[in-house]
Amino acid sequence: MTQPRRNALTPEALLMMDTIARSGSFAAAARELGRVPSALTYSVRQLEDALDVLLFDRRSRQAKLTAAGHELLNEGRRLLAEMDAVANRVKRVSTGWESELTIAVDGVISRQTLLELVEAFYALRPDGQRAPGTRLRLRTEVMAGLWEALVSGQADLAIGIGRDMPPHAGIEQAALGEVAFVFCVAPHHPLAAGETPISDDELLNYRAIAVADSAQRLSRRTVNLLPGQDVLTVSSMQAKIDALVRCLGCGFVPEPLAHEHIRAGRLVVKPVARINAPIRMGYAWRSSATPQPRQAPQGLALQWFLEQLKSPPTRQALLHRHHGQPSVD
Repeated sequence: MTQPRRNALTPEALLMMDTIARSGSFAAAARELGRVPSALTYSVRQLEDALDVLLFDRRSRQAKLTAAGHELLNEGRRLLAEMDAVANRVKRVSTGWESELTIAVDGVISRQTLLELVEAFYALRPDGQRAPGTRLRLRTEVMAGLWEALVSGQADLAIGIGRDMPPHAGIEQAALGEVAFVFCVAPHHPLAAGETPISDDELLNYRAIAVADSAQRLSRRTVNLLPGQDVLTVSSMQAKIDALVRCLGCGFVPEPLAHEHIRAGRLVVKPVARINAPIRMGYAWRSSATPQPRQAPQGLALQWFLEQLKSPPTRQALLHRHHGQPSVD
């Protein structure tokens, strides 16, 4: 009786195909696997019957694969590698290392510093031989979208949230620092010529450039936009700066992120009449109170990143180090 296809595709059968293909003959493969050639040939025929295909060309004296045999070999090798990877990830989870960690960041955060943290994480050798193996996922969110990614479980750690976010069950928060926002225009923008602080009434006459809040379900937030003002909306803070340089409008941007453009004269900082206090930013993470009964209360990868965020120089660099500016020691 022919066995079901799914039952036929066992790790042993896939390993057998791989061994035959590598060794070049049934006899050599049988020696490597510690089996007699007739038993190996019988196993191949059983596999062929179950799949209803020919895997080897019987006209050849060598173990020559058919097209179907090549496909099974390629997919089999991929499946064996995936099985090994799953086993390794399960082992790591049992020792406290998450299989995956997602970090959401706001566009204000220094990508250079963030990637240096990732680089240091990948260099870890907690057992002296292998890296933790946790898969990292980095995603960019804006304003309420950053908080939404965390509370919805799409992110484990959020860097760059506003410090005005309300308490939430299973979420812990900490301060990151403050960032100064400056009002900028291109040198040839009409607002660049004046010396006195610009009033809201005057701002209403000019197009503002805004970054779209990435929230999908939570209420989206707007900052420093006036009712009735013409607005060009872009997807990121870097796109906003690029639009300002092209004189497509005016707007507030983080001074560290726009610093090089300001220093080079591509953007001009102008005073405004409204209060423009620095923005207090923080970071937040899913705590042990989050209901995940099959996982450790807090994975070692998340613990490692939280430990780095306790460092004042690291927090400073995440907020203020952009475009090749030197690291804060």
